[in-house]
Amino acid sequence: MRICVVGCGAVGSLFAANLAQLDDVDVWAYDLSREHVDAINARGLRLSGAGDVVGRLRATTDAAELPPCDFGLVATKAMHTEAAVAATAAAFADGAVCSVQNGIGNEEAIARHVERVIRGTTFPAGRIVEPGHVQWDVKGDTTIGPFEPSPAPMEAIERLADACTRGGMPTAAKPDARGPQWRKVIFNAATNPVGAVTGLTHGRVCDDEALRRLVSGLVDEGKAVAAAQAIELDSDPEELIDYAARPDVAYEHKASMLQDVEARRLTEIDYLNGGIVRFGRELSVATPLNEAIWALVKGIEKSWEAASREAPRSGRAGRGAS
Repeated sequence: MRICVVGCGAVGSLFAANLAQLDDVDVWAYDLSREHVDAINARGLRLSGAGDVVGRLRATTDAAELPPCDFGLVATKAMHTEAAVAATAAAFADGAVCSVQNGIGNEEAIARHVERVIRGTTFPAGRIVEPGHVQWDVKGDTTIGPFEPSPAPMEAIERLADACTRGGMPTAAKPDARGPQWRKVIFNAATNPVGAVTGLTHGRVCDDEALRRLVSGLVDEGKAVAAAQAIELDSDPEELIDYAARPDVAYEHKASMLQDVEARRLTEIDYLNGGIVRFGRELSVATPLNEAIWALVKGIEKSWEAASREAPRSGRAGRGAS
């Protein structure tokens, strides 16, 4: 079996390094970071923290180098799905492509370029420490299933789930994966932006009573939108939020959106809270809290643009004054 991880950031690296432990799986990684790719090819892909792993795999920044693959695992940020899959689609002409991303709309983007699509959601988390090295912060399960408008065969989905599980990333194949996916969407939309706006880790957000009430309000809106689509969540997102806040789980974990804000990178807010708001509007479900937190994070992103425009102006004024 040959699997290509498309987008070898933190989550993609967790899958790539663990799958590379299997003798019967040939793992490739496609990523645009030349430093990360070079480090992987030179020294292997190292995970530390929740698990200590070194995966030997082949990585490339050139999609034309990819051989035909049985499976693709897309782990890019949601806003990069379209470009990444368009670039790599030829490698999956006879294979199937699975999203293990955050947010809503990734499978639709994938289906525009490949025929067989797998809906997926995953809970492991981490962060890139340096090129070729990822800190594994949180272990967790993955659920995959057919993307209904353009499904991969269930047999193929089960085969991929088996490989991921044997490699150390527990994965369940289900005929309907919408429930787990929406639970994760609601979890992320309720916690990530609050952490991004406040600068607090997951556990510290939950410690604050007012912020925890806000999180619950965001959850309730997400549940209402899921219910309006007749999607049955596999469990209550509130339980997951409380579980992750435990000191031995993800109390000190910085959500990916907070990591993005600290690095002044565009966030996935449009695909989390923005996605809930869009579905809410279509289904006549009110989502005022999600609209508000969406606007706040977009405002933070706009502040960086304003700051970058001001910087040259400030520099010219300073040189004139001197």
